[in-house]
Amino acid sequence: MNPAEYERMYAQEDTYWWFVGRRRLILGLMQRQFPDRSDLRILDVGCGTGAMSSAMRGLGTVTSADMSPLALRFSSRRGLDRLCCADGVRLPFRSRTFDAVVALDLIEHIPEDFAAVEEFRRVLRPGGCLFATVPAYQFLWSGHDLALMHQRRYTTAQFRRLVSQAGLNVLRLSYAMTALFPLVWLVRLRERRMQEPRSSIRPLPRPLNTALTAVLAAENAWLRHFDLPFGVSVLCVARREDDS
Repeated sequence: MNPAEYERMYAQEDTYWWFVGRRRLILGLMQRQFPDRSDLRILDVGCGTGAMSSAMRGLGTVTSADMSPLALRFSSRRGLDRLCCADGVRLPFRSRTFDAVVALDLIEHIPEDFAAVEEFRRVLRPGGCLFATVPAYQFLWSGHDLALMHQRRYTTAQFRRLVSQAGLNVLRLSYAMTALFPLVWLVRLRERRMQEPRSSIRPLPRPLNTALTAVLAAENAWLRHFDLPFGVSVLCVARREDDS
């Protein structure tokens, strides 16, 4: 990812509506999958600047991995100390180590996406789960994707095929960030006319950011029980079933 994007992420990740909504959604799904657990062994792959890793510390022991030393320096500033510089397709951990692997908006960065999901399965214990999000729909491709060095975007059918072929059992698969789809689509169309690729993460007026956060909170409440037919992101929870 462009180094300037890490600066923006670190400055915005605690409060920006997109990050807050995604973080709360994943935490809710993890608590639903592993009720009353505070002893999980969690791997946050592509941890970025560390806000998600920090939020998961109440669920157990979190190891934060990223291939960018700059990202890990930002994570360290959050007080995280279980940090690992690692490539997502060659994780330096023993097989069957983790109860949960969290990969939020990571897999789209990796050229060998199938190898990455296979590697996530390898380090999961039997019964362990992958919690992943990826950007949806190739037609939303814009300068935002170029700035963040994405390789692709996915449909739910494409992501189901990827995860299933890697040997994981899909428990939940849905689009997410649905309520704001029209707004994001318009922003992406505008970004295509920009000469310099830039992400769409920018500071917002506090009332607007609060309103968008509230919209995602309502959507997350729905997603705890039901799937959504379209959206800006794809959400997946998948489990390793066997001990092979």
